[in-house]
Amino acid sequence: MRFGQYLFLIKSDLYRYTGHTDITTFLRYALLVPGYKYSFCMRSCAYLFTHPLLKFGVYHLAKLMLTKYMYKYGIDIPFSANIGSGFYIGHFGGIIVNETAVIGINCNISQGVTIGTVSRGEKKGCPILGDNVYIGAGAKILGKVRIGNNVAIGANCVVVDDVPDNAVVVGIPGKVISYKGSEGYINKTDYR
Repeated sequence: MRFGQYLFLIKSDLYRYTGHTDITTFLRYALLVPGYKYSFCMRSCAYLFTHPLLKFGVYHLAKLMLTKYMYKYGIDIPFSANIGSGFYIGHFGGIIVNETAVIGINCNISQGVTIGTVSRGEKKGCPILGDNVYIGAGAKILGKVRIGNNVAIGANCVVVDDVPDNAVVVGIPGKVISYKGSEGYINKTDYR
């Protein structure tokens, strides 16, 4: 990852929280807001790991901080997970994302969410989420499923099948109840 890409990711994540990317806002959120603090540290680890000179020094400090935040805030999202720009953690606690998951741009994730792998059967693998996906509190997305763009997944929903674009999914197992999508849930996306 190049430094420009890294800077874009941390700025786009910050913009999703505040609508601003100035240094004062960055410092306040990087020091005081658990979701952004974790996201910033996660992005930093990903950048430092790919940088040959920093990998053997500063990276270990950043990885140590990420591990501290994992236990402190209950967020387990490995820095190696493929997560697009504009990542927003609404509330911390009980968030688990498998390292092989793919998450598109402008994803909102809430507390208690699991994006996990299935190790056997026809759905063996990990989820792939499209762009502008809202995931409600306690939702579980399991196995090799594809979640389309502009999808809203309701609270405590268990998704084990593919979800088309613009769908609203609720229930156990998740069922599409409308095609109004995530409009209104995904805000501050004009950071480009």
